Amino acid sequence: MTSPTATLLISCPDQRGLVAKIANFIYANGGNIIHADQHTDFEAGLFLTRIEWQLEGFNLPRDLIGPAFNAIAQPLQANWRLHFSDTVPRMAIWVSRQDHCLFDLIWRQRAQEFAAEIPLIISNHPDLGAIAEQFGIDYHHIPISKEHKAEQENQQLALLQQYRIDLVVLAKYMQVLSADFISNFPQVINIHHSFLPAFAGANPYQRAYKRGVKIIGATSHYVTEDLDAGPIIEQDVVRVSHRDDVGDLIRKGKDLERVVLARAVRLHLENWVLVYSNRTVVFE
Repeated sequence: MTSPTATLLISCPDQRGLVAKIANFIYANGGNIIHADQHTDFEAGLFLTRIEWQLEGFNLPRDLIGPAFNAIAQPLQANWRLHFSDTVPRMAIWVSRQDHCLFDLIWRQRAQEFAAEIPLIISNHPDLGAIAEQFGIDYHHIPISKEHKAEQENQQLALLQQYRIDLVVLAKYMQVLSADFISNFPQVINIHHSFLPAFAGANPYQRAYKRGVKIIGATSHYVTEDLDAGPIIEQDVVRVSHRDDVGDLIRKGKDLERVVLARAVRLHLENWVLVYSNRTVVFE
């Protein structure tokens, strides 16, 4: 798709006529809808939708689309977000010592599998600085200690502001972010090396091996103040057997981690994900 598009992600109390009202807003202003999907959560009484249309020929200039749609959204008690496809988000990748997810995300970005700028890598270790230098990305080493964590997180937040970052991706960043950090910067995606909610927290492969599991998984989710409990974006699994030791589980798991994290990042960047009630609807 080369022609710029606009996308609305909307959630509101379910009621009659919602699809018609939203579609008519776009039709009445000369828009051509190219994707539309919706879901009703009957238990929550919520209607959720994603609708995307071409901006070419649309009668409203970009800065007026939001205010105009808000006049429709308010009576519906709707929460909504508007995105434009040619606005390229700026992404920071955070890592510790493992490089497989970092390499994979950089490779996919360079291969134009998703549209994002990656101007910043932050790590609590110096080990992966050479990779950042190889790809011309700024690398900031900020060691984390329990005693000075608040001060160190303030440094991280200042860097996110300095680099105008829209999204943080924890690509095997083996630290827990504080509730204060999340309240200041909530757009954070993590990869966890288990099929959540099983084996949340540390050493999931070792715990899975001891339990004798027959599948292992990886989960990419939005980060909340509760450890490994945020809204899930993407998951996948692979079979293992009694012949696999912990090293085999880690090796097989790394392949899953790369793919699952990359899928989640792409879905987020392309605005296919709508979050509500600590869960997601993925319109793909």
